[in-house]
Amino acid sequence: WHGFLVLPLPSWHGFLVLHEANAQGEKLASLEAVAARLKDFSRKQDGAVIQNLVLAARERLGKVLQRAAERGAVLEEARKRSKQFSESRRLLLDWMDEVEQSLEVPQDAATSQEEIKCQLAEHKAFQKVLRAKRPVYEATLRSGRALREGARLPQDLQPLEELLGELKERWDGLCSQAAERQHKLEESLLFSGKFTDALQALMDWLYRAEPQLCEDAPVGGDRDLVGDLMDKHKVFQKELGKRASCIRTLKRSVRDLTRGSSSVDSQWLQRQVEELSTRWDLVCKMSLGKQARLEAALRQAEEFHTLVHSFLGRLGDSEKTLKYGAFPEEEALLQSLQCQQLELECITSLGDEILSSCHPDSVITIKSWVTVAKSRFQEVLSWAQQQGERLRAQAAALAAEREETARLLDWITAAEEALGLRDQEPLPEEGEQLEELSAQHGVFMEELNRKQPDVEKVTKSCKRKLAVDLGRRSGGKAQGTAAVPLGGLEPQTPLMAQLLHRWQQLWLLALDRQYRLETALQRLRELEEFAHFDFGVWRKRYMQWISQMKSRVLDVFRGIDRDQDGRISQREFIESVLASSACRGGAGAGSGGGSG
Repeated sequence: WHGFLVLPLPSWHGFLVLHEANAQGEKLASLEAVAARLKDFSRKQDGAVIQNLVLAARERLGKVLQRAAERGAVLEEARKRSKQFSESRRLLLDWMDEVEQSLEVPQDAATSQEEIKCQLAEHKAFQKVLRAKRPVYEATLRSGRALREGARLPQDLQPLEELLGELKERWDGLCSQAAERQHKLEESLLFSGKFTDALQALMDWLYRAEPQLCEDAPVGGDRDLVGDLMDKHKVFQKELGKRASCIRTLKRSVRDLTRGSSSVDSQWLQRQVEELSTRWDLVCKMSLGKQARLEAALRQAEEFHTLVHSFLGRLGDSEKTLKYGAFPEEEALLQSLQCQQLELECITSLGDEILSSCHPDSVITIKSWVTVAKSRFQEVLSWAQQQGERLRAQAAALAAEREETARLLDWITAAEEALGLRDQEPLPEEGEQLEELSAQHGVFMEELNRKQPDVEKVTKSCKRKLAVDLGRRSGGKAQGTAAVPLGGLEPQTPLMAQLLHRWQQLWLLALDRQYRLETALQRLRELEEFAHFDFGVWRKRYMQWISQMKSRVLDVFRGIDRDQDGRISQREFIESVLASSACRGGAGAGSGGGSG
């Protein structure tokens, strides 16, 4: 009754967890409503962030609900098994309470031979019922042991141990009480002078015991089953010891009865006693042999149990290491797997040896343990192979990445040397040579642009800085300036940092040379334009430009008259015009007009 109250509680706990998870689903629904309202008043980027957060919360809650449902199903199955064990145990205890009263020897025990024979026949019928109840008892015991093996909480182990101990103690006491009552009935029958019936009862008991003690009877199996067989044999040995006095009494009585008599009945009794002695010695010898076989089978079962559980424990540690820990070196991993394979071979050979003399009730258990060990080893082996292949692929990718990085660094070094040599040469003063240098540099810039995807491919593993993302969201102010290529990356290795730095420096050097070439070309064009300068044409263009810009002459005059003396010298006028963009625009317009 205590077990019936305690064991089903985990199922109720699982129901509470599932109910709490469902309550969190209501909170998620309200959170989604709030997120929908926030998205209406947020920027597009912030709306995407809110949506991602809601989706992540929904996915996490879905996983929690799924695991809660799975755990609820497991707890429900455990509740059913615990309830079945409790009910079977209670029914057995109730039945034993009823039959224990019928086994008690009354004070006014029967003395007549007929009454004793009637009680002995009734007791033999009861022993048949008791033997028929043994499978139910063993099944209940196995169910309780399975619950004990599957218990995860320490506070559940002690109640289960007490329940199993009480059931086993009551059953052993009932069997001992039944053997004691049969022994007393046989003694009563013997003392009443019914030697033939007592002799026949002993012979029947010995003949019935022989098949259980023969060497061909299987005694191997798992630890629990062999332990049960050992306990059962101990009960038999106690019963055998109690019958020894009855055998001695029967021999002495028959010897006294047939002393000096040569009748046919006396000779028959003597032959029966001799056969009884032979059968008794054989049963005692077979009992000792079975005890030795049971002890050997128990040692074998203990060794098998220890090997299997230690093997599975090491497999679990290896699996955790492969999944979540640092991957061991290939040599150490190979050595560990070889040791575990040897352990598996030992388990398999020991299991086959046990199965060769295994009790029928334990064949499925031994086979299942061997199958579990093989399947778990295959799982860990396949996981190790997958991890090894993944690591080898990563190592190959890293080697290829390092090779590509080294190749790019070599190209960058060569490009930097080429740019350095070109920068050491002074820029020519002739336009054709400058245009040729500019064209050559354009080819170099095209090659630089073609190398850009290769560098991006190598640096794709680099993390991006948060400041860059925030700058992009806020729409940075430096939109007109040229962006540094691959900016905002955080390299994880020194080699990657060197590649990024060298690549950016090369870009800056190339842009600087391009700017200097363009500036020199622009200056030559301006000089060529000023060589054919016509002041009248330029004045018209300049006045047209001023009118287009809607500028007043006085404002222009004040802007040119820097010393504010009311006069503009020729030098001030020339410097102001050259400093303004109107010179380039007017000159361009003038040249355009001239060409027109």
